[in-house]
Amino acid sequence: MKTAIRYYTRSGNTKKLAEAVSGAVGVPALAVDQPLTERVDTLFLGCSYYAFDVDEAVKTFVAQNRANIGRIVLFGTSAMMKSVYKPMKKVAEANGVALEREDFHCRGSFGPAHKGRPDKADCERCAAFALKALSEQSGPTTA
Repeated sequence: MKTAIRYYTRSGNTKKLAEAVSGAVGVPALAVDQPLTERVDTLFLGCSYYAFDVDEAVKTFVAQNRANIGRIVLFGTSAMMKSVYKPMKKVAEANGVALEREDFHCRGSFGPAHKGRPDKADCERCAAFALKALSEQSGPTTA
């Protein structure tokens, strides 16, 4: 089973989680400017809310790599929102990509809010989430 990790970050918060996932599943975490060069069964995709949506770079990555994505498992951070599932569901559906319903999300520092987040405990929980997602193959929602 092939696995890849891609992420988009402006502040470094989501990169911390991507590195935790990388350590858990044993594949490198790369930014979304690095295309998938082969088909993967599971793509761990890290992104965050920016103005109530995901960044255009994430949308472009999914669109350009859709033929190589078996399913997407999301992880991310934000200062206010509780999940990136809703905007990513639209992206996945538009590109015919399977999206797991369960995602990992935690607070991310933004200005004075949530200083130090994601912290070590957040990263450990994200790593455990990734391992669980791989072991359970809980069945993606097909877009």
